[in-house]
Amino acid sequence: MATTGFWPVKNRMKEVIDYARNPDKTTDKKYLDEDLHNALRYVENDDKTDKRMYVSGINCPTKRAYQYMMATKQRYGKLGGNVAYHGYQSFVSGEVTPEEAHEIGLETARRMWGNDYEIVVTTHLNTDNLHNHIVVNSVSFRTGQKFENHISDHYKLREISDKVCLERGKSILPPSKFTGSRKKDYWVHKNGGLTHRDILKRDIESILPYCGNIDDIERRLVSLGYQFPRSRDYEHISIIAPGWKRAIRLDSLGYTNEVLRKRIYENRSNERFYVLRNNNPPFRAKVYPLLILEKKLDFEITHSKDTAVVLVDVLFYILLQLLNLTRDEQELQRGNQPLSPSIRQSLTIEKKLLSEYAFLKSNDLHSAEEILNFMDNRTAEISALEAERQKIRNSNRRPKSNEERQEKNTSAREISKKLKPLRKVLKLAESALERYPQVWELLQTERDAEIKSRNRNREKER
Repeated sequence: MATTGFWPVKNRMKEVIDYARNPDKTTDKKYLDEDLHNALRYVENDDKTDKRMYVSGINCPTKRAYQYMMATKQRYGKLGGNVAYHGYQSFVSGEVTPEEAHEIGLETARRMWGNDYEIVVTTHLNTDNLHNHIVVNSVSFRTGQKFENHISDHYKLREISDKVCLERGKSILPPSKFTGSRKKDYWVHKNGGLTHRDILKRDIESILPYCGNIDDIERRLVSLGYQFPRSRDYEHISIIAPGWKRAIRLDSLGYTNEVLRKRIYENRSNERFYVLRNNNPPFRAKVYPLLILEKKLDFEITHSKDTAVVLVDVLFYILLQLLNLTRDEQELQRGNQPLSPSIRQSLTIEKKLLSEYAFLKSNDLHSAEEILNFMDNRTAEISALEAERQKIRNSNRRPKSNEERQEKNTSAREISKKLKPLRKVLKLAESALERYPQVWELLQTERDAEIKSRNRNREKER
């Protein structure tokens, strides 16, 4: 049973440097790409491949794979962007021998990329689960075209891998199903998120028990932050929310006019409905949690999202407080929940938000500028450690003894251990900085919705 996937070797690419300036290099190739070089060195690591017994090249010799790949890039003038793709193929413990795993990896790579790209396939033996690593040049040596990396390619790799495994009598994972035949929805659900359609359906189900007619449905959905882009005279009722690019037809969610009328009729024939309706009138006094929080904190979200002095940890804190309200059924009944559907949708990324907020607090980071400074410092530390590790690895190419080789390998591994937490916090910093404008936008949308609702209610009270 094999699992598969691949990801781009991205552009931490330094400017191409001239090989001729380095006297230690014996190759006559003129360009070096650090990321590609590191990817190839990783998958060919002697400690993982049992002294290179399971390292193979497709459309290139194993020992000169890097030179071949760079020559292709140079020939077509495509040295930028994603320099390669790093794939994996992992097997259940005990199901395959190293030889079988390697053969499956080679055949999978050939069927997926073999006619057009230089490839290195290695089988790592350093874990209980034998697994293959596949490094593919991003540029075709035949056509000069770059591999596009569409979602469909990930499924194609899975299908090919499954077919090769079945041909050799190995088990495969049960097929994954798209939700609603929508690929984007599938990936959102796979990552634990909810789509606009999910949020809308959840909100419709939350208000339907209190609705006695179509007007009730419309009023209650408007109170939740939704808008109707056209009148109900149209055959298909559509709905949209701030931040959405497209409206969603209710009948596409299963809420046809017939279904809605049936649900309303069922409500009217149920005595419990009248109790619920009386306790939840369509126009009850609203509570505005964001405006209340801002007042408590003496902080208003009036800064530009590009301004470095905005207190990003405060923004995260406010959003998390609003997310807490979305989980409370009693808050829903009281009308204390956020008005913006985007806020309710953000509940699905709560774990990420919590980790990013915890990172900001633990490192005492309050502004975008402070996050950037933190990232610069961590990047410098990582670069220094990587340079030290590379120096050790370079000196280990011609060790004087096995003991010396082992000692240097141990030193390199110790540096790798130090790099791991640094890269983790750097990733969190990047994620928090990336999310900051999204958080600002979400809160601005919610603030606008609360102000509009408050003004509307004041007009009704007059």
